[in-house]
Amino acid sequence: MGLVETVYAAAASAGLLQACVWRPSDGSTMQSHPVGFSCPDESLLDGLTVSTEYAMTFPASVFMGLAAQDQVQIGPATYLVREVRAVGDGTERRARLTRV
Repeated sequence: MGLVETVYAAAASAGLLQACVWRPSDGSTMQSHPVGFSCPDESLLDGLTVSTEYAMTFPASVFMGLAAQDQVQIGPATYLVREVRAVGDGTERRARLTRV
C-alpha cells in the first residue's frame, strides 16, 4: 500500500470520506471506495449567480478506467463524470462531476 492509499485509509477510518459507487458502463463489476467529496460554490456571471462545483478525489489505484460520461453515486445522489485528471505526481485523481 502506497502513501496515498495509506492517507485515504486513515481518512476513511476517521470518517472524513464518503462512499462512492461506480458501475462501469462496459458491464464490468461494480466498485465501491471511499472518496474525498467537495461541493464548493463558484461565482458565475460576475457574481450574478452561484453554481456548485462538485468534485471527488481518490487514489489512482482505485476506479481505474473511470472516464468522462460515467456515472457515480455518492450518498443518495448520482453524478455524471465530466473529466478525470491526475493530481500531483499522478498517484491521486480528481474527477469533476455534474449532479444528475
